[in-house]
Amino acid sequence: MFTFPGKRQGRTRRPRPALALALAALVIAVTLAPAVGQGHPESAAAAAAGARIVSVPSGRCLDVTGNTATPGTVMNIYDCNNQANQSFTRSTAGELKTFADTRCLDVSGQVTTSPARAQIWTCNGGSNQKWTLNANGTITGVQSGLCLDVTGGKTANSTLVGMLTCNGSAGQKWSTTLAPDTTPPSVPQDPHIGVLTCDTATFGWTVSTDNVGVTFYDVYHDGQLMTSVAAPERRTTLTVVGGVTWGLYVNARDAAGNVSQASATVRITPPNCQADTQPPTAPTGLTGSASGTTVTLKWTAAIDNIGVRAYDLYRNGAKVGSVTGTASVAPGTTFVDSALAPNTKYTYSVVARDGQANVSPNSTAVAVTTGTGCAQAVCAVTQIATDTDIPWGLVTLADETILYGRRDAHDIVHLDPATGAKTTVGTVPNVENTDGEGGLLGLAIAPDFATTHWLYIMHTSPTDNRIVRIRVESDKLVLSSEQVLLSGILRNKFHDGGRLRFGPDGMLYASTGDAQNGDNAQNLASLNGKVLRMNADGSVPADNPFGTYVWSYGHRNPQGLAFDSQGRLWEQEFGNSVMDETNLIVKGGNYGWPACEGTTGTCGTAGFIAPKQTYPTSEGSCSGITVVRNILYVACERGTRLYREVISGSSLTNVTVLFNGTYGRLRTVEPSPDGGLWLTTSNLGNKDSVPNNSDEKLLRVTLGG
Repeated sequence: MFTFPGKRQGRTRRPRPALALALAALVIAVTLAPAVGQGHPESAAAAAAGARIVSVPSGRCLDVTGNTATPGTVMNIYDCNNQANQSFTRSTAGELKTFADTRCLDVSGQVTTSPARAQIWTCNGGSNQKWTLNANGTITGVQSGLCLDVTGGKTANSTLVGMLTCNGSAGQKWSTTLAPDTTPPSVPQDPHIGVLTCDTATFGWTVSTDNVGVTFYDVYHDGQLMTSVAAPERRTTLTVVGGVTWGLYVNARDAAGNVSQASATVRITPPNCQADTQPPTAPTGLTGSASGTTVTLKWTAAIDNIGVRAYDLYRNGAKVGSVTGTASVAPGTTFVDSALAPNTKYTYSVVARDGQANVSPNSTAVAVTTGTGCAQAVCAVTQIATDTDIPWGLVTLADETILYGRRDAHDIVHLDPATGAKTTVGTVPNVENTDGEGGLLGLAIAPDFATTHWLYIMHTSPTDNRIVRIRVESDKLVLSSEQVLLSGILRNKFHDGGRLRFGPDGMLYASTGDAQNGDNAQNLASLNGKVLRMNADGSVPADNPFGTYVWSYGHRNPQGLAFDSQGRLWEQEFGNSVMDETNLIVKGGNYGWPACEGTTGTCGTAGFIAPKQTYPTSEGSCSGITVVRNILYVACERGTRLYREVISGSSLTNVTVLFNGTYGRLRTVEPSPDGGLWLTTSNLGNKDSVPNNSDEKLLRVTLGG
């Protein structure tokens, strides 16, 4: 028999609800036909205005024992009989009301420890009378985080119902037609810094409101989760890094897992913890070797009183690249210089930098002469254009010219790579930035573009992320032709995904971020944290695995999409603070986020698909990928490099690094018609959504053997 503690006051706790891991668990939305039962006519009339809450294993209804409205009466399950004590309504405040809305389902004495007594009481607005209907079929108390539980998972009439720690058992699964909470909290306001030191920052904000109640505030810097603060607390002390600029912001989250839009960004640059005027020692032992037109340099690490943060490489006196580290990870001591002229002598040197920009003397120079021809991975790099905004989506037309989108300015540019001539094709309507990474994102052209002229666009609107198509006629967007193919993809400051790619099957694939709410990634009813698949007209393909747009799930912030020669889909995904990952996407696959990041967390869980390659975030933050001659190329921003990875079976092998620091942050890589690559940079204005405050390059990369 279930026993209940006596009434006492408890401390408010609002744990996060469990994730829904399968469609079978989405029983909360099951529609129940009314049963014919016995009871007084007035009771039946009262019940007609409400809905039943049914225990899934037994099919019996949540019932106020004895059909009495006396406050303190406990709950049980009983045969559904259409009486008032089995009829519930849900208020906008999250209460579950019965007896014609005169009583509320209540946790006795505001107890937050397991077990606790479920009863009815006079409605008073207390948090112990507010409930969350979760997508996995559980019903949790907002104050306690405990689950409504049938004692022992039994199915017999009159089995008591109480509150227990959520454990995933069948006795905690309910079905009802009552609508779950889908309203997110309001945006937290007035984010501000209190005390800022070299290694800590006190960060605060004003209260967010919610129809049921805010449970947590999630604090981020630049898209990376730093900490979660239990409401009602609205301040936290963060660990920061001296001399490093971060953008801090906060999202509010309720017990149902709904997440607000992000607050405004507060930029901080903590002072260094100690004045440092001592430069590192000069790197020693610099050597160089040539293979064709590629030079590989190696050296011995420099020494610094606090720590070396980077090495800058010079060729014939001009800086050509950098190898960077972090406050805790030393930079590497090798560099590959590609696309050089054949039979040419080059002189190299290297210097070290610390965290306060003190620079070492030059190393001893080394001279290297290239070979007679290019048999290397990269033979030449040519700058074809610059732009004052961030080039994001990019497609090649049949005449070997390209269209690219400008993320923050919202327009499409037609570029002739041979001459550098540009034409503005038009501005995409209804695009809105997010003060982060939203805006005008992925582009794709229809397989039959020559006749239909459809350009597919993924962008952020004022209310969501969406996929549209617009015809391009005579070098202009025909705005009257716009069709919204898919809307309702949640947006946020970061984690908007955004890449589009037509597959060899003629279907359009799209990558969507989790909108800074990891629960979305595992929720198959959500479009977020997914790879989506649709017909060219925006309809759902008949062979999609779940009967929806969802093709794969469990993704954090996927952006890169590329198909190989076997028609397999590869995907590139941003991790939080540990690992980024490259995945081979399979139909219906679950890639584990938020339980799993790269190979950390509970990645061994049955059903989670492991990545094919991972990268430390300091060497990654990779956005775009493409496949040329069965080689995967991965363009990375924070890592300031291009990875070259040979596809061998279902593995990625012979991973090498190109352009390490040479061009800075790399955003988009696409195949060019000559068997090479288009490559774009994303160095300035990357997280502020301000149009035309960048100075970016568009490059043509000629590939070798």
